[in-house]
Amino acid sequence: MNKGIVGKKLGMTQLFDEKGNVVPVTVIEAGPCMVCQKKTVETDGYEAVQIGYGDMKANKVNKPMKGHFAKNDVAPKKVLREFRLSDISAMNVGDVIKADVFAEGDKVDVRGTSKGKGYAGVIKRWNFSRLKMSHGTGPVARHGGSLGVIDPARVFKGKKMAGHLGAERVTVQNLDVVKVDAENNIIAVKGAVPGPKGGIVVLFDSVKA
Repeated sequence: MNKGIVGKKLGMTQLFDEKGNVVPVTVIEAGPCMVCQKKTVETDGYEAVQIGYGDMKANKVNKPMKGHFAKNDVAPKKVLREFRLSDISAMNVGDVIKADVFAEGDKVDVRGTSKGKGYAGVIKRWNFSRLKMSHGTGPVARHGGSLGVIDPARVFKGKKMAGHLGAERVTVQNLDVVKVDAENNIIAVKGAVPGPKGGIVVLFDSVKA
């Protein structure tokens, strides 16, 4: 990873390319972000930078985080994300990262939290097949069936059952950067990215580029 930025998903729209073709894009408010901490091999055992996004009122910060920001002499931020970049020698605490860290034509990976869909059954959650609505089925047409465990009389970890669906970390890889508006901190990427409108997303250069 050579570069990255934190942003907020604003929604989807469409743009036109040079040939007049419609390109569906996701609009992301990327930055401005600030380097809040710089980790080195000597102090932390590895190299990384902690980037903060979104201003936060001082009276909304708890004591541990207030000490963290005060130690590095930076303004409080709502969202903190750590990036293990290949080279952080030129980056220092207090540096500002803007949307122009990426350019049109770049390939990026976008990571976010998918929409939560609440409690779901095995058909919706795991794509199980249902039973036929015929004689003998009874009220179990959409049930998961037997767990198939007699000994050791417990459910094995990882068993596909009903439960919470969505609200998990998802990374969409190798998306094209269609437009960058550094003045308004906007990056438009081709296609859909995970998460609802207003959700926090992380952009970094694609490993497949």
